[in-house]
This record gives sequence, structure tokens and C-alpha cells, in this order.
Amino acid sequence: MMTNAPIGLPGLAVMALGLFAWSIALAYARLQHGSEPRVNATRSRQSMLGIAVQGAAFAVTVIGPIAVTLDPLSPLALLEAGIAALFTMASIALFHWSRRTLGTNWSLVARTRDDHDLIVTGPFAHARHPIYSAIFLLLVAFAVADGHLTHLVVAVPLYVTGTWLRITEEERLLHTLFGPAYDAYAARVNRFVPGLF
Repeated sequence: MMTNAPIGLPGLAVMALGLFAWSIALAYARLQHGSEPRVNATRSRQSMLGIAVQGAAFAVTVIGPIAVTLDPLSPLALLEAGIAALFTMASIALFHWSRRTLGTNWSLVARTRDDHDLIVTGPFAHARHPIYSAIFLLLVAFAVADGHLTHLVVAVPLYVTGTWLRITEEERLLHTLFGPAYDAYAARVNRFVPGLF
């Protein structure tokens, strides 16, 4: 059974601000992407399914009773808020860095374009899929902020499944487009965490 840890209002405030900041970051990325000309883009339904499964992971993390019982200025409430804020800021910073490095290659749904480049600089020099690492940090931040850490038992496998659906399609598209150059890149750079996996 999933239990709920007691939290304070600072954690909820961090979660609300984090959601707002991520919404702004995504809107900004979409706005920039929308102003660029599209060049023979193809999109993936498997990637859209992966997005839905990742979304279900977030739903599991945030849905359920929230026990706001801690004094807002108690050390535990402030610690929870601090951890959630740290994970949220790291998440947004990694997303922003990744998005800027990708430039016109960035898309919410997996696709390739005639003018697609193989990006191996910035965060992509250290991990092939840093944006999914960034989103995972946000998932953990939300679980800490709303006291639903035990919900991660279900949310993490869902998130991994959704991410796997997305990356297998993205890697297939990149292999098709770049062949040996992508294979060499994939052989030297891990998917999510440098030196681990």
C-alpha cells in the first residue's frame, strides 16, 4: 500500500512553482520551434504513446491524499522543500541546456527532418537522452514535494516504460539517418547517466 509522508506548505509551493516553470520552459521551446520552417518532418506514434505512459507516471506521483501536517517552518518541511527545489531547478536547467543544444532538432515527439543533425555536444556529450533524465528529476521532485515517495514504486516503472518506448524509436530514427556515425556515438556515450547507464 502506498503511504503519504507528512509535508508542509513550502513543499507544495515548490511543486506549484516547478510546474509553472516547466510549463514556461516548454511553451518557450515550442514557441521557438514553431517559428522555424518545417523541413519534411516525420513523426512517431510510438513516441506519442511513450509520452502518455510517462504522463501516467506523473499522475501516479501526484494523485492521492496529501498530508499537509508539518509546521511550514519546521526543519523537515524546509528540508523537503529544499530537496524538491534542488531537483526541480536541476531538471529545468538540464532541459534548457539540452533544448538549446538541440536547436532545430528538438521536438516533443520523435521525428527526423531532412536537415537533421547528429548532436554530440553540450549535455549530449555526456548522455544520449539528457531530457529524459531531466524529466525524471522532476518526477522525483514532485514525489518529495507532495509526500508521495512511496508512489514512486509504481511511477518509476511506468516512467521507465514510457521512456523506453520513446528512446527506442528515437534511436531507430537516428540510426537510420546517421548509420555508423550514430552507432559510434552510442558506443561511447551512455543513455542517461554518464558512466552508469
